[in-house]
Amino acid sequence: MTRGTRAIVVHADLGRRQRRDVSARLEEAKGLALAIGLDVCATSAFRVRQSRPATLFGSGQVEEIAALAVREQAELIVVDNNLTPVQQSNLEKNCAAKVIDRTGLILEIFGERAATAEGRLQVELAHLDYQAGRLVRSWTHLERQRGGFGFLGGPGETQIEADRRMIRDRMARIRRELEQVTRTRGLHRARRQRAPWPVIALAGYTNAGKSTLFNRLTGSAVVAQDMLFATLDPTMRQISLPGIDKAILSDTVGFVSDLPHQLVAAFRATLEEVLSADLILHVRDIAHPDSDAQKADVLDVLADLGAVAGEDDEAPADSAVPVLEVWNKVDLIDDPDHQAAIRNRAEHEPDVALVSALTGEGIEALRRRLSDILGKSHRRYEFDLNGREGAALAWLHAHGEVLSETAEADGGEVTIHVSVRMEPADYDRFARLHGDQAGLIA
Repeated sequence: MTRGTRAIVVHADLGRRQRRDVSARLEEAKGLALAIGLDVCATSAFRVRQSRPATLFGSGQVEEIAALAVREQAELIVVDNNLTPVQQSNLEKNCAAKVIDRTGLILEIFGERAATAEGRLQVELAHLDYQAGRLVRSWTHLERQRGGFGFLGGPGETQIEADRRMIRDRMARIRRELEQVTRTRGLHRARRQRAPWPVIALAGYTNAGKSTLFNRLTGSAVVAQDMLFATLDPTMRQISLPGIDKAILSDTVGFVSDLPHQLVAAFRATLEEVLSADLILHVRDIAHPDSDAQKADVLDVLADLGAVAGEDDEAPADSAVPVLEVWNKVDLIDDPDHQAAIRNRAEHEPDVALVSALTGEGIEALRRRLSDILGKSHRRYEFDLNGREGAALAWLHAHGEVLSETAEADGGEVTIHVSVRMEPADYDRFARLHGDQAGLIA
């Protein structure tokens, strides 16, 4: 499969209750295909009353798909469902074209976009796990037998068994390498936790605008495109917030409906960055018609990781992380009445911030909101500093929120009275540098 390959996208509507309608599902599948550089020349959905074990679709529908592929001169058929190895193989035979299912398509995207060594290992592991099940007996070139060794003779192992063994060995090596990466990531995480800086993790559906928001808050230039899975590798940058010396913002991989379980497993170490965060920013594309369904898909993955409580949980998980929803792309809502309704909803939701990461609307309010949430553990301290202690005064301005500052002269001495709100950990740092000279107020 190469960029520019002509493809058709088909979807089997199995009639089960789904979070989004068929047309939205087809549109997303088309977006996934475009993200990998395919030339999508047609899309079609088929109502399937009962899934066929051999082909998923009914025999008449398979003929329609084959005819559509011929008419559009498509070399590739993208099925927006998960196929068994047998179903994929039979569809390829009946349609005389290469067939790839939703899981395979997402794996292809991840394989192309992963930039770091860790990302490439994670994607390769997911690919191998997926391909191991694709080695079916119908692939005749894998039925050859290899001879035995020495005096044992016998039939030896078939090519399919040899390929499976090679895949298992390679997966074992990758898992060992990823374990080392996980240990290193754990050490970095522990070092950040020892530092007094809070960590904020961005999470959300793919193309919700996480990278654009990341760039807006940090002044960075992380790749941000109107494309599904534009960025995969996690990125961390320092940001400053009102009254907070420094915070760490972490951008994570985007989610999608029916995210392949192989990817969730392979990227678990990366996704678990959200577990160590002090706050999760759940970025939503509020202009998207399926925004609520996308929210549910994201929360499913976060609940699986233990970052938030699941829908069926009676109480929040012990490890649950506070979540602030960021309703992004408000500037893309064309209908004035709909935009007014969204703004009204956001005003009355306690854990919602309305922004446009592209235009900058609501960003400063979001910064203040983040500061308020992270500053809940802050205490108020009163300092009486000698006028000559300029370095101490500058440190308080840099690391805390100065509520008031007055100077009082007594003879030749000047005393500066400063009221500061800061983290207890920051006060401990100040005390080590400049001495314990404050009164705790609240």
